[in-house]
Amino acid sequence: MAKICVIGSCSMDLVVTSSKRPHAGETVLGESFATVPGGKGANQAVAASRLGAEVTMVGCVGEDFYGTEIMDNLKRNRVFTTNVEPVTHAESGTAHIILAEGDNSIIVVKGANDLVTPTLVERALDTIKDSDMVLIQQEIPEETVSFVSELCHKFNVPMLLNPAPARPISDTIIENAAYLTPNEHECTILFPGMSTADALRKYPNKLFITEGSNGVRFYDGEQEVLVPTYKVNAIDTTGAGDTFNAAFAVALAEGSSILDSVKFANRAASLSVTKFGAQGGMPTRAEVEANL
Repeated sequence: MAKICVIGSCSMDLVVTSSKRPHAGETVLGESFATVPGGKGANQAVAASRLGAEVTMVGCVGEDFYGTEIMDNLKRNRVFTTNVEPVTHAESGTAHIILAEGDNSIIVVKGANDLVTPTLVERALDTIKDSDMVLIQQEIPEETVSFVSELCHKFNVPMLLNPAPARPISDTIIENAAYLTPNEHECTILFPGMSTADALRKYPNKLFITEGSNGVRFYDGEQEVLVPTYKVNAIDTTGAGDTFNAAFAVALAEGSSILDSVKFANRAASLSVTKFGAQGGMPTRAEVEANL
């Protein structure tokens, strides 16, 4: 069983479904409202656990109602929460999501996720050193991402950085990461002034650009490869990227080839969008393998 350490955000998603997305200054009538656990870190931890990995989460929640719900949800999904710290001086993170017109819009309030500091990460050092893969995103402070990248480089633990939300990152973080998985927009921020083709060629088998329903593109050292995704009837695309990253990390940690890992992750992500909620559609290992 692959051991995955996820370092990142834990939030509650506040989801409004509407037939129309409001413009600035406009009010529209929604169709439904729901609260569901989310946060890129927690989403990826739950997805990796459902796909059969032994997962430890490193993060922070507030000592509030949402924090309790987030912790209970991680435990129900067999994610180890010893390194998820409840804090009294910040509220739990929230994501305010509008589902409309076949896609989503999201505003994230980081809250306690801003307290995922290098000091917090250091307390999980033994877990990190014992992991087959560290999975990290950018809903936590930049200094923490940098610190984790240095730890992983020092102890030779592969780090998969999902650089979302997008922000410029240092060359050192890029070099320390074993795998980078930006979407097309995030790629332009990571590599300003560089074409997609040039960026892929500079980082063969390391840079994987997700292109939504088009698939995932990377350079294998000889040629550019586009691995198409699977066509499904999408209900809710929230969490599809998180499912992809978790599945990709699990497959790589288990020793699958890069191409097989991308195919596995594409299948998992495509299944995740067929149900409501970031975690609601995240598939089990059996569901993915039955549909490959």
